[in-house]
Amino acid sequence: MIPRYTPAEFEALWSSVTRYQTWLEVELAACEAMEHENLVPAGTAAAIRSKNIALDPARIDEIEKTTRHDVIAFLTHVEELAGAEARWLHRGMTSSDVLDTSFAVLLVRATDALARRLSDLVAALDRRALEHARTPMIGRSHGIHAEPITFGIALAGHLAEMKRAQVRLAAARAEIAVGKMAGAVGTYAHLSPGVETRALGALGLSGETVATQVVARDRHAAYFAALAVVAAGIERLATNVRHWQRTEVGEAEERFTAGQKGSSAMPHKRNPISSENLCGLARMVRAYALPALENVALWHERDISHSSAERMIAPDATTTLGFMLERATSLVEGLVVYPETLHRNLERTGGLFFSEAILLALVGKGVARQQAYVLVQRNAMKAIEGQGNFRGNLETDPEIARLLTGDEIARAFDLEHALRYADEIVARARR
Repeated sequence: MIPRYTPAEFEALWSSVTRYQTWLEVELAACEAMEHENLVPAGTAAAIRSKNIALDPARIDEIEKTTRHDVIAFLTHVEELAGAEARWLHRGMTSSDVLDTSFAVLLVRATDALARRLSDLVAALDRRALEHARTPMIGRSHGIHAEPITFGIALAGHLAEMKRAQVRLAAARAEIAVGKMAGAVGTYAHLSPGVETRALGALGLSGETVATQVVARDRHAAYFAALAVVAAGIERLATNVRHWQRTEVGEAEERFTAGQKGSSAMPHKRNPISSENLCGLARMVRAYALPALENVALWHERDISHSSAERMIAPDATTTLGFMLERATSLVEGLVVYPETLHRNLERTGGLFFSEAILLALVGKGVARQQAYVLVQRNAMKAIEGQGNFRGNLETDPEIARLLTGDEIARAFDLEHALRYADEIVARARR
């Protein structure tokens, strides 16, 4: 987490103040659940709450220098502030009951913040896809002109991908909304499943099916992998924008604002800096998935090799993706599209993209497909090499002229026919 890529909401979420306050919420939820089962005196949690204690992260850090244990340092500080009632906190619990449960609470909150931003991106893509549903452009495969699509169809593909991202993010939230209050090795030796269910329910969580000392880390691996897939989808969008903005293409570009400068040396430059930034940040979010996968295999009931990694990857992955979603939304909303250039590029090959339509017309006349391919390809290659234009070559090819009339060739060169389902494709993505 560096300030440049940190939305304020995530800065507050992953702050020391929020972390320790969440630990206290977990401890008090457990305390209240234990009161229900008469494991601690009734009213203990309420008495502590009534003191409105203000935790001091600096004081906790100071205590930890001696204890070398963060949860013990935290509990010591709570006792300093809350007094005698605080002795009942943490009864029968182990540190991971607090750490893993509070981690789940924070990840759920982070996911909700991501989901709101993802909804904004989906809405922006939806608006722009509808706007350009009938704006023709050339589709490309291998970077080479293929067949016509529309700019709306191109954006609709990203819209559909981001809607799938919403489903993945919701599944990731459910995967991670799991805590534990089962004691040292998950056997409830000094607690009960009832305490866990009541306490976690108050926090909006469910319990781990079979806990060890920790919540199983396959959940976290799935979560961070889901974030990586969302980031990869944003990168695909950004990569397309980078191509569209190339001088030789010029079909769309990032909004260039008043006073913006593109280069310290070249005043004419308008660079796709937001898109390039998103591609770089996507690499980082992907990278965070790897340590999450490596955290799955812990020794026996627990070791702490996962802990140090998670202290870094959780704030960084969620914060970075949050920033990416905001920037991607701004990118889509401000994207400047040039229909005239799209049309000019579409016509650049003189209709070569109708080659499949001619191929199928010949097949319809009884020509073997591979023979038809040879007939069409030789006329296409001549056009590419500067010998006439594709349509003219077809019309003057004696073998093709015996099979297709001029009107039949003209019907094959029908852009409206090629794009007749564009609205339906865009509508599918918008449903």
